[in-house]
Amino acid sequence: MEVVRPGPLRWFWYALGGGLPPRFRAWVLHDATCRTWQLRHFARAFAQMSLVAAPVLLLVPGPLWVRLLAVLLGWLVALQYALFTMEEAVEHRVRKAGFPPGAAQAGRHELHADERAAAAARYAARYRAPEA
Repeated sequence: MEVVRPGPLRWFWYALGGGLPPRFRAWVLHDATCRTWQLRHFARAFAQMSLVAAPVLLLVPGPLWVRLLAVLLGWLVALQYALFTMEEAVEHRVRKAGFPPGAAQAGRHELHADERAAAAARYAARYRAPEA
């Protein structure tokens, strides 16, 4: 499958939880399985949080430092929530694109299979060596 990246407006819609047309299906899987999938998840979370932060900064009355602190503390709570729900949220996005459940985790598992095999071999050589 050819990986077609969505434009900025479609990406923003995707970051807010919207679905993408079928031609972006391969990109959704790439987004969920590439080396930087965690950073991409937090970028989507920042896009969601910006919808709340901008009105708070611009419309809520009071000193600027109070509004900035409110936004900062809100972002910290939201980022913690995003961290705790990261894998489930990414799996949901992949399922929404039409892939079977567990496809994102399987893709990430396959991506790092060589690294895990090398680590297992090093572990076995160090700790499972036959005793003489």
